[in-house]
Amino acid sequence: MKRIGLLSDTHGYIDERITDYLSACDEIWHAGDIGSTYILETLEKIKPIKAVYGNIDDKNIRAIIPEIQEFVCEETKVLMKHIGGYPNHYDKSIFNRIQETKPRLFISGHSHILKVIYDQKLGLLHINPGAVGKNGIHKVRTLVRFTINGLNISDLEVIELGIRW
Repeated sequence: MKRIGLLSDTHGYIDERITDYLSACDEIWHAGDIGSTYILETLEKIKPIKAVYGNIDDKNIRAIIPEIQEFVCEETKVLMKHIGGYPNHYDKSIFNRIQETKPRLFISGHSHILKVIYDQKLGLLHINPGAVGKNGIHKVRTLVRFTINGLNISDLEVIELGIRW
């Protein structure tokens, strides 16, 4: 069983309260638009991190973080890409890969809109944690925590860090 802390779109900003929320997790996953290597270094001090780069991330981040992560957590196949869309509106850059790899969990960021949607057609759970940084269209900064136990994804919590400005 693993407890996951999932965030996206930090855009170079990290709220000091994140440490409290993420220290209870086993791993931290970042769905892109990290903004600086400082963010990665800060998160790595809390727990092991898996991340993908986003469209605002520079060559320094792209040199150490992949565009797509595909891995197994417990027995659950996970696919993560920053610009990925959501059920019935997947981005064309990832849709074929979703169909080929058949993940149980698909994670994306980019929209700054928190979404948790089960895709009945493809049999996967999609999570977009919203945005935890201060730049963007979102009004409230959010991240999520959840548990993966074998093939089960449960105990999902939405954490609101307040208004973005």
